Amino acid sequence: MSTDRPSPPSYTELHEEGWRRLLAAARRRLERTGGTLDGDIGLTAPTEAERRTVIGVTGRYRPETVKRLTVPLADLDAYLHGRYGTGLLKTLGRLHGPLRDRPAERADEASTRAQALEAAHASPLAALDWYPAWLEQIAADGTLTRLLRRGDGALLQAAVRVLEKLPGVCGDADRGLLPLPVLAEWATGDTKALLPGGPLEQLVLRAVAQRATAGGAEPGRVPRDRAGRRTLWESAGAVADDLASQVLVLNIGARGDDVVCDWLRDATAFGIPFRLTLHQLTAADVVPAAREIHVCENPAILRAAAAELEDRAAALVCTEGMPSAACHKLLADAARSGARLHWRADFDWTGLRITAAAVERHGARPWRMTTADYRSALAGGESTPLTGPPALSPWDPALTSALRASGQAVMEERLLTELLSDLG
Repeated sequence: MSTDRPSPPSYTELHEEGWRRLLAAARRRLERTGGTLDGDIGLTAPTEAERRTVIGVTGRYRPETVKRLTVPLADLDAYLHGRYGTGLLKTLGRLHGPLRDRPAERADEASTRAQALEAAHASPLAALDWYPAWLEQIAADGTLTRLLRRGDGALLQAAVRVLEKLPGVCGDADRGLLPLPVLAEWATGDTKALLPGGPLEQLVLRAVAQRATAGGAEPGRVPRDRAGRRTLWESAGAVADDLASQVLVLNIGARGDDVVCDWLRDATAFGIPFRLTLHQLTAADVVPAAREIHVCENPAILRAAAAELEDRAAALVCTEGMPSAACHKLLADAARSGARLHWRADFDWTGLRITAAAVERHGARPWRMTTADYRSALAGGESTPLTGPPALSPWDPALTSALRASGQAVMEERLLTELLSDLG
């Protein structure tokens, strides 16, 4: 008795033009429906070879004028059974590999997504309004689905662990700013897990942006620029680089015997602007000697004060836009030691946010940030259209109304004469 196995069928004709689109359409239909042989498949604008193939499969003549040909899957299955003995499902599997069961895949994906969200909702942070909103957002816009499909589902739990260890999020802000590599190590065991632009950093920053509108960011929207992302991290108690975080000062002096304090005293003696890093402020524990400190937003104000007033200028700190972590640390230490802070910024929505945050965070007093100051500056000309979402001015509610009414922003350089008068 022969023990030879039958040789597999040769599917040569099935690789020809008349069969390619037909079998591809059959595969798509079967994968979409879970492999059922019910229904038809169709070919639009068929070629002559495809028309002849369909006639051979169905046994029914189709004229050349027909624009769309349909073939019952059952007829195609029967034809392949009769010709090759393998049927449609087995033939497609032998030609191009096993068929996918897309309904089952979708069910598995939905189950995995639900499990990931359930685990994330188990965090203590779930009691905070912004946290469920963040989870809902990344589930609704497809972010979570994309993570799962590329095998990165574990990033969601990693992001939750990072959020739970952020000092500003977990209520441990007194611990100070946490360097990102340290935060990454604590949360994931990998110091490089929160590298800029990485998927974990993006996921965490979306949560932080949902939590607060730091830097004028819309809830859930992560700024593209480096300064905006730095501000988001700092609003949650983390700092990307304690050397890059700096603050520009003039005549603040310093108490202490550290070399950085010596530098500040020397700079004050000559009326020279000085730039401090967060690393210096942390290592040296610098406390400004000045009891009255003015804060401006634009370097042009500090530069003019240094040039015209030199060592006679009052102590001045420049935020250079959004206050950095270094700026916040310096002024927080100054306020705790009894210094009074007089704060101002540009007359625009971001400037109002900066000032309102300073009043709340440091107990600062607005400096020439009244409605009258704004209208006087506006009358001087050189205004620009307001942009971005509106902000409140709790120290002078009419100021917000005035900005809304005019629709114009005024940079603080318009008040240079008045500001120098105050500083002198």
